[in-house]
Amino acid sequence: MNGPTDQATNDPKREADPSISAIGALADEICGCRVCPRLVEWRERVAVEKRAAYAKEQYWGRPIPGFGDVAARVLVLGLAPAAHGGNRTGRVFTGDRSGDWLFRALHRFGYANQPTSSHRDDGLELSDAYVTAAVRCAPPANKPTPQEAETCRPFLVRELQLLSQIRVVVTLGQFAYDAAAHVLPFDVKPKFGHLVETTSGSISIVCSYHPSQQNTFTGRLTEPMFDAVFARAKQLS
Repeated sequence: MNGPTDQATNDPKREADPSISAIGALADEICGCRVCPRLVEWRERVAVEKRAAYAKEQYWGRPIPGFGDVAARVLVLGLAPAAHGGNRTGRVFTGDRSGDWLFRALHRFGYANQPTSSHRDDGLELSDAYVTAAVRCAPPANKPTPQEAETCRPFLVRELQLLSQIRVVVTLGQFAYDAAAHVLPFDVKPKFGHLVETTSGSISIVCSYHPSQQNTFTGRLTEPMFDAVFARAKQLS
């Protein structure tokens, strides 16, 4: 992706596809959102104060749209951008340790053209996959309030409406699982757990522990465990 909108909006071969322009318009709307005062204040303060390691970088400091293939059959749903990850780079899961895990896995299963993602102009492209978040602004302590989650929810609803080929939703963590349950009518909602599955009509939902450092450093989530999620998603899609 070379900007705030979906990667496909910059592909002249696909300009005639109305779903691309619709996703691009939604992305622009997301990037301009200032509805939640606490999130606006936090994301913009972080973008000014910065982390010492990124002191010379220009932070994005705005909400983050999803990105990927508009014809994707697999949607990966996370919690929210990281303060010094997506909030810095302008692309969800880009420039942080969680994203390192995610894009390595996507690359191993043929969903990404490269295993790393450091900034939004790094050449990363997704095929048959789309990555997004339940909340579009970096929240303090990585914890959105219930009201903030509810306020942001229509963006996810509209993304799912536009991504009409989705057959599998991979939810990264309990928060994403609950967010998916709000926008998709689950046939049954089992207790969240790694590799737990449910359905929403023709769409399968596959749960994964979030690839946060809290989980990966402690061994609660290993790369073989994470690979099993995407192997299953590939089978179901």
